[in-house]
Amino acid sequence: MLKVFMASVVLALSLSAGEISVAVAANLSDAIENIKSEFVKEHPTIKINTILGASGKLTTQIKNGAPFDLFMSADMKFPENLYAEKIAITKPIVYASGALAMVSVKGFDLSKGMAVLDDVKVEKIAIANPKIAPYGVASLEAFKNANRLEKVEPKLVQGDSISQALQFAISAADVGFVNASAFYSDKMKAYQKGVHWVDVDAKLYTPIAQGVVLLKRAENSADAKAFYDFILGAKAKEIFKNYGYLVNE
Repeated sequence: MLKVFMASVVLALSLSAGEISVAVAANLSDAIENIKSEFVKEHPTIKINTILGASGKLTTQIKNGAPFDLFMSADMKFPENLYAEKIAITKPIVYASGALAMVSVKGFDLSKGMAVLDDVKVEKIAIANPKIAPYGVASLEAFKNANRLEKVEPKLVQGDSISQALQFAISAADVGFVNASAFYSDKMKAYQKGVHWVDVDAKLYTPIAQGVVLLKRAENSADAKAFYDFILGAKAKEIFKNYGYLVNE
C-alpha cells in the first residue's frame, strides 16, 4: 500500500504544471544556466530542473524510467538510440557542436600539440570515460589519429563525466583532454588559452555534434515544447557561441 502511495506522489509531482526536468550532458554545465535564465525571462511561470551527467549514464537512467522531459546529449548516438526505441518522440536535432581541448597546469609546452604527450614527464592523462562520455570517445580518436594511442593508454585516468575529467586535469593529472567550452565560463577565466589550454586539432577527431530530443513524458507538455524550441532558437545559439560551441545559423 505504501509503495502505491509513494508511486502516486511521484507521479503527481512529475506532472506538476509549470515544471519540467531536463537531462543535460555535463559539458553544458555553465551554458545551460545562462540558457535557463534567458528562458525564464520569457516564461516566468515555468521552472526548469536540470540534472547533469555523462550522456551514457543519463541515457540509462531515461531507459529505466527516470522522469525527464528533454535530453540534451553530448553526441547524436545516445538520443538516436532513444528515438529508435520510441522513448524519444522527436528525431534528434543538433543544437550545437563541441570542441576538444588539451589542458595542463604543470607547465608543459602545449604549443607542441599532441607531441607534448611524448614527454616522459607526462605520466597521467585525464579523459572522460569513453564508454559513457562522447568527449572521451573523441579523445581516444584523437590519440589514435595522432599515432599515440598505444603509448598513452597506460597513462589514462578516466572521469565518469567530462566535468570530473576536468577536475582531474587541473589537479592530479599532467595533461587532460576536456571540452573547450569549460574555459569560456567565468570561473575558468584564470586558465589562459595558449598557456594552460589549447584546442586539439579538429582534424584528429570526428566533430562532436550534440543532439536534443523531447522524451515521451513530455508528449503533452507545452512547457517542455517551449523549452525545446528555445534551445534551438536564436538566443540559445548566441549563448552556445559565447561558450565556444559551433552552431548552425
